[in-house]
Amino acid sequence: MNRDIFEDLFVLEMTNNHLGKAERALEIVRQHAKIARFNNLRVAIKLQFRDVDNFVHKDFRHRTDIRYINRVSETKLSKENYKEIVEMIRRSGCIPLATPFDEGSVDWCVEFDLPIIKIASADSNDWMLIEKISHTRKPVIVSFGGTPLKDMDDIVTFFERRDIDLAINHCVAAYPHEDMECELNQIDFLRNRYPEHTVGWSSHEGNDWTSSVAIAYAKGARTFERHIDVEMDGAPVAKYSSLPHQIDIWFKAFQKAKEMCGSPGTSRKAPLQKETAYLDSYIRGVYARRDLKAGQLLTEYDVYLAIPLQKGQISTRELMLGEYGHRMLTDCKKDEPIRIDVMDTPYAHNDQLKALIYQRGL
Repeated sequence: MNRDIFEDLFVLEMTNNHLGKAERALEIVRQHAKIARFNNLRVAIKLQFRDVDNFVHKDFRHRTDIRYINRVSETKLSKENYKEIVEMIRRSGCIPLATPFDEGSVDWCVEFDLPIIKIASADSNDWMLIEKISHTRKPVIVSFGGTPLKDMDDIVTFFERRDIDLAINHCVAAYPHEDMECELNQIDFLRNRYPEHTVGWSSHEGNDWTSSVAIAYAKGARTFERHIDVEMDGAPVAKYSSLPHQIDIWFKAFQKAKEMCGSPGTSRKAPLQKETAYLDSYIRGVYARRDLKAGQLLTEYDVYLAIPLQKGQISTRELMLGEYGHRMLTDCKKDEPIRIDVMDTPYAHNDQLKALIYQRGL
């Protein structure tokens, strides 16, 4: 099995299928992709695909009194909408993923050339759907939330016999759940029972999710999933979902856990902080090639890269140009460093995030 495709992969799922609004989905991608870029992590943004007209029986499609059916119907998007969102995810530097809930939606995964398919806990014994997914030959992540042990063994054996790469997420299928319900020792169980597969942690707790990602990593989880959202149009944000600045904290909790755990015997050790500081001194900062105006979308003709990197300045690591890149919030004169608080990014609007950028450089 090729485990590298799942190693340190973060899957960010749009909460409630972005309320069925394409513009909300695009904004979620825009804000969270920038946080992913700043943290230099492999991040996938995951959609939910449903062919609603076939997924829900025609006699029930307008039953607003049945919560789940009502939510599925209200969050319906067209295939063209999904295609636009998938393309934006790619152009933002993230990996597009999806959970297909029916056979027709699996075809969309193939048509959109998604590199990995996710199977939800509720579908971990839906054999018609699983069979259809296996025909794509794409790597699969499956969550086991409340799944009986026999079904777990069956699906792992199914994909092993077909030589299809599989990662297995420990999951508590309650939205949200309490800290005491995390059952993180199940990561040990899964790693012992399925040693040939990457094991992950799908996080739905509503309280201390930074501790859980650190503990999960220390226990050997190597792929991580969490719901994401943005504050927009006054819509409430679910307690089990994270806003961009909270995802930044989550990523950094993972990085701290990884730092403290050190390197395993199967890979190169992490560099010492003094090594990183030395190398960071050669990271180029982003400077204005010409006078820049507020509202301007940065292009390659507006900036140049040079050392030294100064405090508060964006570096080449985080620079995003073009249609989904950075827009200036204020003016910046030629040859001045472009600092994080003059650009349209979640770091510009959150003092905690901004302080992290101001702690580095000269």
